[in-house]
Amino acid sequence: MKFASAVLTAVLCTTMASHALAATAEMPSQADSTMIDIAGHPVPVVKGGLYERFRSNPPLSLVAQQLPGVDLSWFEGLEKHKVDMGFESYSPNFYYQNSRVTAVYTADLERLRALMPAAVLAHVQPLQVWPGRGLIAFTAYTYEHCDNDAYNEVAVSIITNKPGKANLGPFTLVGQSLSGDFWGYVLKLPVNTELARVRGVVGYNLPKWLTAIDRKEDGLSVAYEIADSQTGKLDVSFRARKLGDLSSSVDTVTNSFTNLDHQGQLAYGYAVSRQLRHGSSRDEDLVVLTLGDGSLSNFLRSLQLGKMLKYEYVPQFQSALYAPKPLATLLGER
Repeated sequence: MKFASAVLTAVLCTTMASHALAATAEMPSQADSTMIDIAGHPVPVVKGGLYERFRSNPPLSLVAQQLPGVDLSWFEGLEKHKVDMGFESYSPNFYYQNSRVTAVYTADLERLRALMPAAVLAHVQPLQVWPGRGLIAFTAYTYEHCDNDAYNEVAVSIITNKPGKANLGPFTLVGQSLSGDFWGYVLKLPVNTELARVRGVVGYNLPKWLTAIDRKEDGLSVAYEIADSQTGKLDVSFRARKLGDLSSSVDTVTNSFTNLDHQGQLAYGYAVSRQLRHGSSRDEDLVVLTLGDGSLSNFLRSLQLGKMLKYEYVPQFQSALYAPKPLATLLGER
C-alpha cells in the first residue's frame, strides 16, 4: 500500500449496475469440499480446486483458461521454488485477480509499541507522524482467484521503518512512498477460509483466525462485514466509497512485514503487487469504520484511532507472496 500524501478528487461511480457480492470467497460447503492435511491440521478445501490439485503450483496455462481476458504475463517472469514452510509448498504464492480497500489512521504511539515484541522493536518501530501518534493501516482484501482458492482477508498493521534503516517518522513515510517499499508489523489478520488460516499461521507466522467476512458491493461503495469468531454476530463493518478517475498505469509496490517465527527467531516476509487500477483520496467522508461489541472492535478501540490520513481504492491488482526468511539474511548477518 502506498501512503503518499497526494489528494485526488473523489468522483463517485454511479454508472455501474448495482450488485451484491456477499457470497464471494466463502468457505466451501461440505458437498463442495474435501479434506487435506497441512502440517498435521485437517483442512477443508474446494474439491477439484487449484490448491487440492496443485498445492500452490498450478500450470499458468490452466489459470489462463479459467480467467479468459486476464493478462497473466507478469507471472510468466516469476519463478516458483519448492520450500519448507512447516509444510511443503511453493514460493511465491500467486494471486491472479484481486481487489482491496485501505484506510490509514493515526493511532496511539505507546499502545502500538506495547503491542510489538521487544525483539522486533529492536529492529523496527512504529513511525511517529506527530508527537504521540503512529499509523495503522486497515485493509480489506478479496482474493478472487489465487493458488489457494478464493477468500477474504482483513489486515490491521502498524506502519514501521525498514529493518536496518533509520526511523525518521514522516520522512521515512515519504521515502517508502517514493520507493514503493513499505514495511509493517501485522497485528490482526482474520480470514474466511481454514486453508488461508492454516497456511498463514503455520507458513508465514501471521496472526490469522477464521471468521465470517462478507463482501458487499453496489454502484457506489464496497463494504466488508466481519463477524466475531466467538458469537458469530457482526462485529466490524468497513464501508468505502468507490473512486472515479482511476489510474490504469501499472503501479508496482512491495509490502513487507517483520515478525517472530515459531522458534521465536526474527523473520520477515513480503509481497510484490502490481496495481492495475487504483486511486486514492484524503477525504474522510469516503470511509466509515463501524465498531461493535466483539473482540476485534474492542482491540481497535484500544488503539485510539484518530484522523484518517489516506484512503486507497484498488479494484484490480495482482500479487506474489514470498515465503518468510530469517531477518538476518536481510540485514547481512551470519
